[in-house]
Amino acid sequence: MSTPDLLYSEAEDDLRAAVRSLLTDRCPPATVLSEAESGRAHDVALWGALGAEMGTAGLLVPDKLGGQGATAREAAVVMEELGRTVAPVPYLTSAVLAAGALLGCDTGQEPVARLLGALAEGRTVGTLAVPLSTTAGVSGPPAATVRADGDGTLSGQVSGVAGAAGADVLLVPATGADGYGLYAVETAETSVTVEPLTSLDLTRPLAAVTLAGAPARRLAGPDRAATAIERALLTGAGLLASEQLGVAEWCLTETVRHTKERHQFGRPVGSFQALKHRMAALWLELVSARATARYAADALATDSPDTPVAVAVAQAHCAEVAVHAAEECVQLHGGIGMTWEHPAHLYLKRAKSDEIALGTPGRHRQALAGLVDLAAPTG
Repeated sequence: MSTPDLLYSEAEDDLRAAVRSLLTDRCPPATVLSEAESGRAHDVALWGALGAEMGTAGLLVPDKLGGQGATAREAAVVMEELGRTVAPVPYLTSAVLAAGALLGCDTGQEPVARLLGALAEGRTVGTLAVPLSTTAGVSGPPAATVRADGDGTLSGQVSGVAGAAGADVLLVPATGADGYGLYAVETAETSVTVEPLTSLDLTRPLAAVTLAGAPARRLAGPDRAATAIERALLTGAGLLASEQLGVAEWCLTETVRHTKERHQFGRPVGSFQALKHRMAALWLELVSARATARYAADALATDSPDTPVAVAVAQAHCAEVAVHAAEECVQLHGGIGMTWEHPAHLYLKRAKSDEIALGTPGRHRQALAGLVDLAAPTG
Protein backbone atom coordinates (compact mmCIF):
# COMPACT_ATOMS: atom_id res chain seq x y z
CA MET A 1 0.00 0.00 0.00
CA SER A 2 1.37 3.43 -0.97
CA THR A 3 2.25 6.02 1.64
CA PRO A 4 -0.40 8.78 1.88
CA ASP A 5 0.72 12.13 0.44
CA LEU A 6 -0.48 14.88 2.76
CA LEU A 7 1.29 17.73 0.96
CA TYR A 8 -0.44 19.98 -1.55
CA SER A 9 0.62 19.62 -5.17
CA GLU A 10 1.42 22.58 -7.39
CA ALA A 11 -1.89 22.09 -9.21
CA GLU A 12 -3.76 22.10 -5.90
CA ASP A 13 -2.00 25.31 -4.83
CA ASP A 14 -2.95 26.92 -8.16
CA LEU A 15 -6.56 25.84 -7.69
CA ARG A 16 -6.56 27.25 -4.16
CA ALA A 17 -5.21 30.58 -5.38
CA ALA A 18 -7.89 30.84 -8.07
CA VAL A 19 -10.75 29.91 -5.74
CA ARG A 20 -9.50 32.19 -2.96
CA SER A 21 -9.17 35.11 -5.38
CA LEU A 22 -12.75 34.65 -6.57
CA LEU A 23 -14.14 34.31 -3.05
CA THR A 24 -12.15 37.28 -1.76
CA ASP A 25 -13.63 39.40 -4.53
CA ARG A 26 -17.19 38.05 -4.58
CA CYS A 27 -17.76 36.70 -1.08
CA PRO A 28 -16.45 39.07 1.63
CA PRO A 29 -18.04 38.80 5.10
CA ALA A 30 -20.44 41.70 4.44
CA THR A 31 -21.79 39.91 1.37
CA VAL A 32 -22.22 36.64 3.26
CA LEU A 33 -24.14 38.47 6.00
CA SER A 34 -26.36 40.16 3.42
CA GLU A 35 -27.00 36.86 1.64
CA ALA A 36 -27.85 35.16 4.96
CA GLU A 37 -30.54 37.78 5.54
CA SER A 38 -31.92 37.58 2.00
CA GLY A 39 -33.91 34.38 2.44
CA ARG A 40 -32.42 32.92 -0.75
CA ALA A 41 -31.27 29.31 -0.73
CA HIS A 42 -27.82 30.22 -2.05
CA ASP A 43 -25.91 32.92 -3.93
CA VAL A 44 -26.84 32.09 -7.54
CA ALA A 45 -24.33 34.49 -9.12
CA LEU A 46 -21.47 33.24 -6.98
CA TRP A 47 -22.33 29.61 -7.72
CA GLY A 48 -22.41 30.42 -11.43
CA ALA A 49 -18.91 31.89 -11.24
CA LEU A 50 -17.47 29.19 -9.00
CA GLY A 51 -19.29 26.07 -10.16
CA ALA A 52 -19.89 26.75 -13.85
CA GLU A 53 -17.32 29.30 -15.03
CA MET A 54 -14.43 27.99 -12.91
CA GLY A 55 -15.54 24.39 -13.36
CA THR A 56 -15.39 23.30 -9.73
CA ALA A 57 -18.87 21.73 -9.94
CA GLY A 58 -17.41 18.93 -12.05
CA LEU A 59 -14.15 18.23 -10.24
CA LEU A 60 -15.22 14.74 -9.17
CA VAL A 61 -16.78 13.86 -12.54
CA PRO A 62 -14.64 12.16 -15.23
CA ASP A 63 -13.84 14.06 -18.44
CA LYS A 64 -15.86 11.68 -20.60
CA LEU A 65 -18.97 12.48 -18.57
CA GLY A 66 -18.56 16.24 -18.84
CA GLY A 67 -16.51 16.95 -15.74
CA GLN A 68 -12.95 17.97 -14.94
CA GLY A 69 -11.64 14.50 -14.16
CA ALA A 70 -10.00 15.58 -10.90
CA THR A 71 -10.05 13.81 -7.53
CA ALA A 72 -11.17 14.28 -3.96
CA ARG A 73 -7.85 16.01 -3.25
CA GLU A 74 -8.77 18.92 -5.51
CA ALA A 75 -12.33 18.98 -4.22
CA ALA A 76 -10.93 19.13 -0.67
CA VAL A 77 -8.97 22.28 -1.57
CA VAL A 78 -12.20 23.91 -2.76
CA MET A 79 -13.96 22.83 0.44
CA GLU A 80 -11.20 24.39 2.55
CA GLU A 81 -11.63 27.72 0.80
CA LEU A 82 -15.41 27.56 1.09
CA GLY A 83 -14.98 26.93 4.80
CA ARG A 84 -12.74 29.98 5.11
CA THR A 85 -15.53 32.16 3.74
CA VAL A 86 -18.63 30.15 4.79
CA ALA A 87 -19.71 30.76 1.20
CA PRO A 88 -23.46 30.24 0.62
CA VAL A 89 -23.10 27.89 -2.37
CA PRO A 90 -24.35 24.30 -2.90
CA TYR A 91 -20.93 22.74 -3.44
CA LEU A 92 -21.24 20.03 -0.78
CA THR A 93 -24.82 19.17 -1.63
CA SER A 94 -24.65 19.30 -5.43
CA ALA A 95 -21.02 18.81 -6.57
CA VAL A 96 -20.17 16.26 -3.87
CA LEU A 97 -23.25 14.42 -2.54
CA ALA A 98 -25.51 14.49 -5.60
CA ALA A 99 -22.69 13.99 -8.11
CA GLY A 100 -21.18 11.29 -5.91
CA ALA A 101 -24.46 9.37 -5.77
CA LEU A 102 -24.84 9.54 -9.56
CA LEU A 103 -21.27 8.31 -10.05
CA GLY A 104 -22.24 5.20 -8.12
CA CYS A 105 -25.09 4.50 -10.55
CA ASP A 106 -24.66 3.03 -14.03
CA THR A 107 -23.21 6.03 -15.87
CA GLY A 108 -23.66 4.13 -19.14
CA GLN A 109 -27.37 4.80 -18.86
CA GLU A 110 -28.38 7.95 -20.72
CA PRO A 111 -30.56 9.50 -17.95
CA VAL A 112 -27.74 9.10 -15.39
CA ALA A 113 -25.04 10.43 -17.74
CA ARG A 114 -27.17 13.38 -18.84
CA LEU A 115 -28.00 14.44 -15.28
CA LEU A 116 -24.41 13.97 -14.14
CA GLY A 117 -23.18 16.13 -17.02
CA ALA A 118 -25.65 18.87 -16.13
CA LEU A 119 -24.47 18.86 -12.49
CA ALA A 120 -20.82 18.88 -13.60
CA GLU A 121 -21.40 21.93 -15.78
CA GLY A 122 -23.01 23.77 -12.88
CA ARG A 123 -26.12 24.57 -14.92
CA THR A 124 -28.24 22.22 -12.81
CA VAL A 125 -28.22 22.07 -9.01
CA GLY A 126 -29.02 18.79 -7.31
CA THR A 127 -29.06 17.36 -3.85
CA LEU A 128 -29.32 13.95 -2.23
CA ALA A 129 -32.68 13.93 -0.43
CA VAL A 130 -31.61 12.48 2.91
CA PRO A 131 -31.38 14.27 6.27
CA LEU A 132 -28.10 16.15 6.54
CA SER A 133 -27.40 14.30 9.80
CA THR A 134 -27.25 10.92 8.00
CA THR A 135 -24.04 8.98 8.76
CA ALA A 136 -22.33 6.60 6.35
CA GLY A 137 -21.12 3.20 7.48
CA VAL A 138 -22.94 2.88 10.80
CA SER A 139 -26.15 1.04 9.95
CA GLY A 140 -26.19 0.70 6.18
CA PRO A 141 -27.86 3.04 3.68
CA PRO A 142 -30.41 5.53 5.01
CA ALA A 143 -33.87 4.10 5.49
CA ALA A 144 -36.27 5.42 2.85
CA THR A 145 -39.18 7.49 4.09
CA VAL A 146 -40.54 7.80 0.54
CA ARG A 147 -42.40 5.07 -1.32
CA ALA A 148 -42.38 4.28 -5.02
CA ASP A 149 -46.04 4.00 -6.00
CA GLY A 150 -45.54 1.65 -8.95
CA ASP A 151 -46.83 4.10 -11.55
CA GLY A 152 -43.57 6.01 -11.87
CA THR A 153 -44.33 8.40 -9.01
CA LEU A 154 -43.06 8.90 -5.45
CA SER A 155 -44.91 9.85 -2.28
CA GLY A 156 -43.62 10.68 1.19
CA GLN A 157 -41.57 13.20 3.11
CA VAL A 158 -37.92 13.75 3.96
CA SER A 159 -36.96 16.39 6.53
CA GLY A 160 -33.71 18.16 7.22
CA VAL A 161 -32.46 18.09 3.62
CA ALA A 162 -29.63 20.53 2.90
CA GLY A 163 -29.62 22.20 -0.48
CA ALA A 164 -33.20 21.23 -1.34
CA ALA A 165 -34.52 24.79 -1.38
CA GLY A 166 -32.27 25.82 -4.26
CA ALA A 167 -32.12 22.51 -6.11
CA ASP A 168 -33.46 21.73 -9.56
CA VAL A 169 -33.28 17.96 -9.07
CA LEU A 170 -33.68 15.77 -5.99
CA LEU A 171 -32.06 12.33 -5.79
CA VAL A 172 -34.50 10.45 -3.60
CA PRO A 173 -34.04 7.03 -1.96
CA ALA A 174 -37.37 5.20 -2.00
CA THR A 175 -38.79 1.73 -1.54
CA GLY A 176 -41.54 0.01 -3.49
CA ALA A 177 -42.47 -3.24 -5.14
CA ASP A 178 -39.05 -3.32 -6.80
CA GLY A 179 -37.25 -2.79 -3.50
CA TYR A 180 -34.86 -0.01 -2.53
CA GLY A 181 -33.95 2.41 -5.29
CA LEU A 182 -32.60 5.85 -6.13
CA TYR A 183 -34.88 8.17 -8.12
CA ALA A 184 -34.54 11.60 -9.73
CA VAL A 185 -37.34 14.10 -9.14
CA GLU A 186 -37.51 17.63 -10.58
CA THR A 187 -38.47 20.26 -8.02
CA ALA A 188 -40.44 22.21 -10.62
CA GLU A 189 -43.18 19.58 -10.45
CA THR A 190 -46.34 20.83 -8.73
CA SER A 191 -46.45 17.61 -6.72
CA VAL A 192 -43.15 18.52 -5.04
CA THR A 193 -43.16 20.84 -2.03
CA VAL A 194 -39.92 22.16 -0.53
CA GLU A 195 -40.61 23.92 2.77
CA PRO A 196 -37.69 25.84 4.32
CA LEU A 197 -36.97 25.00 7.95
CA THR A 198 -35.56 27.24 10.64
CA SER A 199 -31.86 26.47 10.33
CA LEU A 200 -29.00 27.32 12.66
CA ASP A 201 -26.68 27.88 9.69
CA LEU A 202 -28.35 30.35 7.35
CA THR A 203 -25.60 29.83 4.76
CA ARG A 204 -26.59 26.17 4.35
CA PRO A 205 -30.35 26.11 4.97
CA LEU A 206 -32.39 22.95 5.53
CA ALA A 207 -35.80 22.10 4.16
CA ALA A 208 -38.55 19.49 4.39
CA VAL A 209 -39.37 17.81 1.08
CA THR A 210 -42.86 16.47 0.49
CA LEU A 211 -43.68 14.36 -2.58
CA ALA A 212 -47.33 13.75 -3.46
CA GLY A 213 -47.31 11.47 -6.47
CA ALA A 214 -44.28 13.20 -7.97
CA PRO A 215 -43.08 11.89 -11.37
CA ALA A 216 -39.69 10.22 -10.94
CA ARG A 217 -36.98 8.49 -12.97
CA ARG A 218 -35.45 5.35 -11.45
CA LEU A 219 -31.67 5.63 -11.60
CA ALA A 220 -30.53 2.55 -9.66
CA GLY A 221 -31.96 -0.62 -8.16
CA PRO A 222 -31.57 -2.04 -4.64
CA ASP A 223 -27.91 -3.08 -4.43
CA ARG A 224 -26.48 -0.36 -6.63
CA ALA A 225 -28.57 2.39 -5.04
CA ALA A 226 -27.51 1.44 -1.53
CA THR A 227 -23.83 1.29 -2.50
CA ALA A 228 -24.02 4.59 -4.41
CA ILE A 229 -25.64 6.44 -1.52
CA GLU A 230 -23.22 5.01 1.04
CA ARG A 231 -20.22 6.03 -1.09
CA ALA A 232 -21.64 9.52 -1.62
CA LEU A 233 -22.16 9.97 2.12
CA LEU A 234 -18.64 8.69 2.85
CA THR A 235 -17.15 11.08 0.29
CA GLY A 236 -19.21 13.94 1.67
CA ALA A 237 -18.08 13.27 5.24
CA GLY A 238 -14.44 13.01 4.18
CA LEU A 239 -14.54 16.29 2.28
CA LEU A 240 -16.57 18.02 4.99
CA ALA A 241 -13.49 17.63 7.20
CA SER A 242 -11.65 19.97 4.82
CA GLU A 243 -14.45 22.53 5.13
CA GLN A 244 -14.18 22.27 8.91
CA LEU A 245 -10.43 22.82 8.56
CA GLY A 246 -11.11 25.98 6.55
CA VAL A 247 -13.54 27.26 9.18
CA ALA A 248 -10.97 26.69 11.94
CA GLU A 249 -8.19 28.35 9.91
CA TRP A 250 -10.20 31.53 9.39
CA CYS A 251 -11.19 31.66 13.05
CA LEU A 252 -7.60 31.34 14.28
CA THR A 253 -6.21 33.80 11.71
CA GLU A 254 -8.88 36.37 12.47
CA THR A 255 -8.43 35.95 16.23
CA VAL A 256 -4.66 36.43 16.01
CA ARG A 257 -5.17 39.53 13.84
CA HIS A 258 -7.71 41.01 16.25
CA THR A 259 -5.66 40.36 19.39
CA LYS A 260 -2.66 42.07 17.79
CA GLU A 261 -4.70 45.20 17.07
CA ARG A 262 -6.85 45.35 20.20
CA HIS A 263 -5.07 47.16 23.06
CA GLN A 264 -5.67 47.15 26.80
CA PHE A 265 -3.44 48.68 29.48
CA GLY A 266 -1.27 50.13 26.72
CA ARG A 267 -0.40 46.83 25.03
CA PRO A 268 -1.96 44.39 22.52
CA VAL A 269 -4.23 41.88 24.27
CA GLY A 270 -2.54 39.17 22.22
CA SER A 271 0.65 39.74 24.18
CA PHE A 272 -0.97 38.47 27.39
CA GLN A 273 0.38 35.04 28.20
CA ALA A 274 -3.00 33.45 28.90
CA LEU A 275 -4.26 34.36 25.43
CA LYS A 276 -0.99 33.30 23.80
CA HIS A 277 -1.37 29.86 25.33
CA ARG A 278 -4.96 29.51 24.15
CA MET A 279 -4.10 30.45 20.59
CA ALA A 280 -1.01 28.24 20.58
CA ALA A 281 -3.07 25.28 21.77
CA LEU A 282 -5.60 25.99 19.02
CA TRP A 283 -2.82 26.11 16.42
CA LEU A 284 -1.67 22.65 17.52
CA GLU A 285 -5.22 21.33 17.13
CA LEU A 286 -5.34 22.90 13.67
CA VAL A 287 -2.14 21.17 12.57
CA SER A 288 -3.49 17.76 13.53
CA ALA A 289 -6.84 18.58 11.91
CA ARG A 290 -5.06 19.38 8.66
CA ALA A 291 -3.26 16.04 8.76
CA THR A 292 -6.46 14.06 9.30
CA ALA A 293 -8.42 16.01 6.66
CA ARG A 294 -5.65 15.61 4.09
CA TYR A 295 -5.40 11.90 4.86
CA ALA A 296 -9.13 11.47 4.30
CA ALA A 297 -8.97 13.38 0.99
CA ASP A 298 -5.98 11.37 -0.20
CA ALA A 299 -7.64 8.07 0.79
CA LEU A 300 -10.76 9.02 -1.16
CA ALA A 301 -8.69 10.09 -4.16
CA THR A 302 -6.70 6.86 -4.28
CA ASP A 303 -9.63 4.63 -3.33
CA SER A 304 -7.60 3.32 -0.42
CA PRO A 305 -8.97 0.36 1.56
CA ASP A 306 -8.38 2.53 4.64
CA THR A 307 -10.87 5.16 3.41
CA PRO A 308 -13.64 4.41 5.97
CA VAL A 309 -11.10 4.62 8.81
CA ALA A 310 -9.54 7.82 7.44
CA VAL A 311 -12.94 9.49 7.08
CA ALA A 312 -14.11 8.45 10.55
CA VAL A 313 -10.91 9.77 12.15
CA ALA A 314 -11.08 13.04 10.20
CA GLN A 315 -14.71 13.70 11.08
CA ALA A 316 -14.35 12.75 14.73
CA HIS A 317 -11.45 15.21 15.10
CA CYS A 318 -12.05 18.06 12.64
CA ALA A 319 -15.64 18.65 13.74
CA GLU A 320 -14.58 19.36 17.30
CA VAL A 321 -11.58 21.48 16.27
CA ALA A 322 -13.81 23.69 14.12
CA VAL A 323 -16.29 24.23 16.95
CA HIS A 324 -13.51 24.98 19.44
CA ALA A 325 -11.85 27.45 17.05
CA ALA A 326 -15.14 29.23 16.41
CA GLU A 327 -15.93 29.44 20.12
CA GLU A 328 -12.49 30.89 20.85
CA CYS A 329 -12.92 33.35 17.99
CA VAL A 330 -16.18 34.67 19.41
CA GLN A 331 -14.88 34.84 22.98
CA LEU A 332 -11.49 36.40 22.24
CA HIS A 333 -13.11 39.10 20.15
CA GLY A 334 -14.88 40.30 23.29
CA GLY A 335 -18.08 42.28 22.89
CA ILE A 336 -17.82 42.75 19.14
CA GLY A 337 -17.66 38.98 18.66
CA MET A 338 -21.20 38.74 20.02
CA THR A 339 -22.69 41.15 17.47
CA TRP A 340 -24.54 40.29 14.25
CA GLU A 341 -22.37 42.68 12.24
CA HIS A 342 -19.17 40.76 12.96
CA PRO A 343 -18.98 37.50 10.93
CA ALA A 344 -17.76 35.36 13.87
CA HIS A 345 -21.28 34.06 14.51
CA LEU A 346 -21.49 32.75 10.94
CA TYR A 347 -18.44 30.58 11.54
CA LEU A 348 -19.72 29.32 14.88
CA LYS A 349 -23.05 28.40 13.30
CA ARG A 350 -21.36 26.67 10.35
CA ALA A 351 -19.05 24.79 12.74
CA LYS A 352 -21.95 23.64 14.93
CA SER A 353 -24.01 22.69 11.87
CA ASP A 354 -21.06 20.79 10.37
CA GLU A 355 -20.56 18.97 13.67
CA ILE A 356 -23.97 17.35 13.14
CA ALA A 357 -23.81 17.07 9.35
CA LEU A 358 -23.14 13.59 7.94
CA GLY A 359 -22.66 12.21 11.43
CA THR A 360 -21.64 13.58 14.81
CA PRO A 361 -18.14 12.92 16.18
CA GLY A 362 -19.70 10.30 18.44
CA ARG A 363 -21.27 8.47 15.52
CA HIS A 364 -17.97 8.47 13.66
CA ARG A 365 -16.17 7.13 16.72
CA GLN A 366 -18.79 4.39 16.86
CA ALA A 367 -18.11 3.58 13.21
CA LEU A 368 -14.36 3.67 13.83
CA ALA A 369 -14.65 1.26 16.76
CA GLY A 370 -16.33 -1.27 14.50
CA LEU A 371 -13.80 -0.78 11.72
CA VAL A 372 -10.82 -1.47 13.97
CA ASP A 373 -12.53 -4.12 16.14
CA LEU A 374 -12.44 -2.00 19.24
CA ALA A 375 -15.07 -3.23 21.70
CA ALA A 376 -17.28 -0.69 23.42
CA PRO A 377 -16.83 -0.17 27.19
CA THR A 378 -18.83 -2.67 29.24
CA GLY A 379 -18.70 -0.99 32.62
